Amino acid sequence: MATVRGYVWVKLVGGDPQAFLNLAVAERIALWNIAYAKSGELTFGVTIPDFFRLPPLLKKCGARTRILQKRGLPFQLARLSRRKTFAAGLLAFAALLFVLSTFVWQVKVEGESLIPPERILQAAQEEGLHRYQWFPRLPDAESLARKLAAKLPDAAWVGVEKKGTSVIITVVDATKPDPKSAAGPRDLVAKEDAVVTRVVAENGKPLVERNDRVRKGQVLVSGWLGDGELRKAVVSEGKVMGLVWHEMRIVSPQTRQQKMLTGESKERTYLVIGSRAVQISGYGGAPYAESRTGTTVHPWRIFSWQLPFGILKEKEMEVLTVRDSLTSGEAKEAGLRQARQELLSRCGPDARITSENILHEQKENGKVVLTVLFEVEQSIAVERPIVQAPAG
Repeated sequence: MATVRGYVWVKLVGGDPQAFLNLAVAERIALWNIAYAKSGELTFGVTIPDFFRLPPLLKKCGARTRILQKRGLPFQLARLSRRKTFAAGLLAFAALLFVLSTFVWQVKVEGESLIPPERILQAAQEEGLHRYQWFPRLPDAESLARKLAAKLPDAAWVGVEKKGTSVIITVVDATKPDPKSAAGPRDLVAKEDAVVTRVVAENGKPLVERNDRVRKGQVLVSGWLGDGELRKAVVSEGKVMGLVWHEMRIVSPQTRQQKMLTGESKERTYLVIGSRAVQISGYGGAPYAESRTGTTVHPWRIFSWQLPFGILKEKEMEVLTVRDSLTSGEAKEAGLRQARQELLSRCGPDARITSENILHEQKENGKVVLTVLFEVEQSIAVERPIVQAPAG
């Protein structure tokens, strides 16, 4: 990494710049950000090891170099060595941070648990997990999780994770059957006009068969069983599938916008100290009009201990908004595809489209407008309580 090895920004004075670049390529010397200054002289960046390989090349092309800037860890350490008091203070500060990092500074509870966080924290404190506790005095995370689970009988799983100076407790509740009140007598009735395709009555009396046409509100499975004095109302249960027709108006534009990466990017490096970050490379350069940024943190460790220091890498990638033009057929298919997804999500998990018929199609203002009749096989039964016995 150039920042660790150290690098310099150099200006080439005199000689033949093109010959110099050819020689650098031949010797596999990595140069970057090669440009010409306003005065016409060549400028570039080069690592310290490669810089000391330049004199033979400079001699051949009759040029010399002038160092413009020095960057990287070696130069920073050299500056620190000239400021011994500051360096000693920095080392003392680092040592203090290391000592402080061996204590628990925060205990957090995560997870969608119905167990009150106070109760979880109380159980953790009974096991020695609390703020300002010394990490070496804590049992390992797996053992601690088992002990907490034993103290929380309503939890199905307890996880303990150590992150820096924080300990995160994740609790998952045990699954319990939902308390349901006793269901009263009910019928299954049609929620849509439909043609019945399948009837499965687990309880109750089916009143319709396959291929019957039913109207909205019509009883499909009756909750009344028996005749006369033996008649009684029960809870109807089962599934009734039917064909239902849905008419939809679809408007699909013939232009669409897509965001794509151009391949151009900028990288920045930060030194992380606790909750602060100090930029150490990647300065300059005009910002992109539109970009997407990703970050990666590399914490420093001593054996298994994570220090409150590290390196943060930030990569900013240029994004370009591209507008595509669709043909009428492509816009039509895109609109139909979206309409199918919306219809199936609305009609339930058991629904399937059996046919579709385009009733009307036209273009207006750069859009394709469709009126489509979909035939969908779906569940058509809904519950309706029996409030009174039928007359007679």
